[in-house]
Amino acid sequence: MTASGSELHAARLVMAQRWAALATRGDEWPSASMVAYAPAPDLASLVLFLSSLSQHTRNLIREPRVALVISEPDLGTGDPQTLPRLSIRGTAEVVERSSPEFEEVWRTYVAWLPDAAPRLMLGDFSLFRVVIGEARYVGGFAQARTIPAERLSAAVDAQP
Repeated sequence: MTASGSELHAARLVMAQRWAALATRGDEWPSASMVAYAPAPDLASLVLFLSSLSQHTRNLIREPRVALVISEPDLGTGDPQTLPRLSIRGTAEVVERSSPEFEEVWRTYVAWLPDAAPRLMLGDFSLFRVVIGEARYVGGFAQARTIPAERLSAAVDAQP
């Protein structure tokens, strides 16, 4: 499968960053937080390691549908509305410490964010996998398109 230019750029954007805005649904109001993430090698999901003390974690457990926004950084020059960005919609699931897949998912997270390794000892943190449903890519002003999850994942394989 050949990836389009916007699919390739969207995949590169996710693979080049580590920080995203996470949107969750609260009891009465939506909530947004900045979180560190690690992409799965096939880009079918993103991995988060979150504290149960955080409102966004409690929101995720109650309502697993989420959105994450990843953007190229604003360097303070030019028009920020032209910055490429990606809004990912997905479903979050806890990866239990007792599950056979925990070690592999944790290795993915720590390979991307090595300074997080000591936090594994903190019992109030949980590992989440956000399975990507689709992504809305904006490559600049008036350049938007929706990318299905399988096309975003295929774009990783198509990277030069």
